[in-house]
Amino acid sequence: MNHLVIVDGHHLMYRAYWAIPRTLKTSSGEQVNTVFGVASMLIAMLSKEEPDGLLVCFDEGEETFRHEAAEDYKEGRAETPDDFYDQIPRVIELVDAFGFHHVSNPKFEADDLICVYAKLAEKQGTKVTIVSGDRDLFQLASDKVTIVVPHKGYQQAEYLNPDGVMEKLGVRPDQVASYKGLCGDSSDNLPGVNGIGPKGASELLGKYETLEGIYKNLDDIRPKVREKLERDKEQAFFCEKMATLISDMPLPVPLKELDVTKLPTESIVSFLKEMEFTLLLKRIQQQLITDFGSEHFEEIETGSGEIKTKKEQLTLF
Repeated sequence: MNHLVIVDGHHLMYRAYWAIPRTLKTSSGEQVNTVFGVASMLIAMLSKEEPDGLLVCFDEGEETFRHEAAEDYKEGRAETPDDFYDQIPRVIELVDAFGFHHVSNPKFEADDLICVYAKLAEKQGTKVTIVSGDRDLFQLASDKVTIVVPHKGYQQAEYLNPDGVMEKLGVRPDQVASYKGLCGDSSDNLPGVNGIGPKGASELLGKYETLEGIYKNLDDIRPKVREKLERDKEQAFFCEKMATLISDMPLPVPLKELDVTKLPTESIVSFLKEMEFTLLLKRIQQQLITDFGSEHFEEIETGSGEIKTKKEQLTLF
């Protein structure tokens, strides 16, 4: 495998849900705006990234080890409407229709699973693209690992390498957990050190490298900032620990099984037809005659057993 794309499934679903009008429904009345948005982004990923391996990671439960460590972890987030959750089974069907593996674990977050696979693939010399806007994942950026933040579907995707993370946050990828320990993360209900914001956090880490380094040099830090650090020391290290991704869990699916060899064209077309995604069917048609499509999409067999060429397949849609 030369290029593995790892997708943060819930992040894509949230983006799709809020980006596509909730009025999008099938003729039978089934709401499918999230399904459409995720399908559109997956098709765009195949076209733009041309991966030879792809995995979708999902959050499974609300009682992960982080929730056990802090009961109020992620509390305060806006309530997600029920019609978002109603579409999750269909999104899973979508991923299955494309023949992609998907994984989850009730005790760990999708970010942790992404971390495990990314680090293993990186160790084996594989190029890794992580599709997510979750800043916790910025700590994985490296020469081999790129974080892609989708914008406008996947039309204006933002690519972040280590320099990009530095430009965006003012810290290196390996400093992201310490950064969150200092300035916190409201989306995860992690307060950090009260009174220290992103700019202050990046300045401190730029000078002292790590959270531990900062606390070893408190005497050199101006009194007002030192007072805040001393007051919230325990909280700072706790938030850093909560933000640090886990990378030593067993893999639910072996890395070698994630290869994108032949995408099941008939299964994909059947699902898109069922969802009445006419626009996306046309985009699949266009992909079939590209070099990537010719290599990675299965031939469609007619009822007579005859195999259609890629161009002839277009008439079967």
